[in-house]
Amino acid sequence: MRAAVQHRYGPPSVLESREVGRPQPGRGDVLVQVGAASVHPGDYFVMTGEPYMVRLVFGLRRPRHGIPGMDLAGVVAAVGRDVTAFRPGDKVFGWSSAGALAEYACVSARKLASLPANLSVVDAAAVPTSAMTALQALRDIANVRRAQTVLVTGASGGVGSFAVQIAKAFGAEVTGVCSTRNVDLVRSLGADHVVDYTRTDFTRTGTRYDVILDNVEAQPLSDVRRALAPTGTLIPNSGRGGRWLGPLGRIARARVLSGFTRQQLKPFTSFGKREDLLTLADLLATGQIRPVIDRTYPLDEAADALRYVGAGHTRGKVVVTV
Repeated sequence: MRAAVQHRYGPPSVLESREVGRPQPGRGDVLVQVGAASVHPGDYFVMTGEPYMVRLVFGLRRPRHGIPGMDLAGVVAAVGRDVTAFRPGDKVFGWSSAGALAEYACVSARKLASLPANLSVVDAAAVPTSAMTALQALRDIANVRRAQTVLVTGASGGVGSFAVQIAKAFGAEVTGVCSTRNVDLVRSLGADHVVDYTRTDFTRTGTRYDVILDNVEAQPLSDVRRALAPTGTLIPNSGRGGRWLGPLGRIARARVLSGFTRQQLKPFTSFGKREDLLTLADLLATGQIRPVIDRTYPLDEAADALRYVGAGHTRGKVVVTV
């Protein structure tokens, strides 16, 4: 099968398209014929091996798995002997720890869900990691409720575009922060208010929000807190930080500050959960959320897809078609 392969950490040029052996599903696995796989900043960090802390999980000296990519959608080609939820021919989407940028990928059945009938494989591949991050941040960490005010920075990005829609589905009054070129897009996603950061600094308008999901972290915590209600919740959800620890320094500062203020500063790490994937499938099937696709690339141009993501400022998601 054809796959995007890397044997060392580095820039997108370390990826090469080549023929490799087709994986075989284990007892609880599903072999998926990949139709599309999305890429996001996490894939870029794993590819480059920076911040260096990612190497503790993915391999100290070189990537433990030579085929990158996590989120995918496609058709079941085969199943392991313990799998009963899926059978060959089923259309599915979900996530894996690696291996999605290939014609076939083995995925645990616990990480897959049936493809909603109204979704293409390109749209479905854009969903898992980014949408689950937005869902868990707003529902589990911030406990967003009807009529609360929610501000989302990076509202036109992968996580942000889903967060605007999910917050609206929860009944919140949503403000999205983005650049001038993305104002109409964010408004089309359901945002009640849109702040163009090239013209207005949301931390200095005097408006305060019950929840701030900060997907950009372009400003110090002290500035962002000015826009947070006295007992509001701030979720820092990005930031590259240094080459060694990445955003851990900012996360540590947020946790320390939480002990000295009524404001809740809650950095978090999202984890893939099949129950959340099923929740998202329902939201997608009913049209309450929809993926935003910025660009698509063929599998042989996966390096270009990751280069584009690494440069920042994507509108929604970037998807590799197979």
